Amino acid sequence: LQGMIWEEGYRSGQFTGHVYEDAIHALRAWHSAGLRLYVFSSGSVAAQKLLFAHTAFGDLTPLFGGYFDTSTGPKREAASYRHIADITRIEARDFLFLSDVKEELDAARAADMGTAWVVRDAVADLQATHRQVRSFDELCVELPATGI
Repeated sequence: LQGMIWEEGYRSGQFTGHVYEDAIHALRAWHSAGLRLYVFSSGSVAAQKLLFAHTAFGDLTPLFGGYFDTSTGPKREAASYRHIADITRIEARDFLFLSDVKEELDAARAADMGTAWVVRDAVADLQATHRQVRSFDELCVELPATGI
């Protein structure tokens, strides 16, 4: 029922998917540079596609090579990230995983992925072992070889 309500709301324009403007610019630049972009979210693949198809910046779905949800595995387990690397046929070390959840970053790192902790307006963790960034603009100069 929730999915049907969301679908109607997005399609009728009653609401749009929220994506930060700096993320839009970075995603478009990375896509133009030939990087393969993927989404791994606790929301269903269908919900992810609805959100990214109906943003204030237009349909962003062509930017992404694939979508993953928890049917791939739990977001706090390294095996899930290894599974994504296997599915995409990209070496885990060539990924840069972005999140605002430390435990997800820990799992991605345990799977040999690069990580960046997007803290935005949160208080930075001075004990953090993951690189912390306040916006996607800070990531545009350091891109992995093939996937993000």
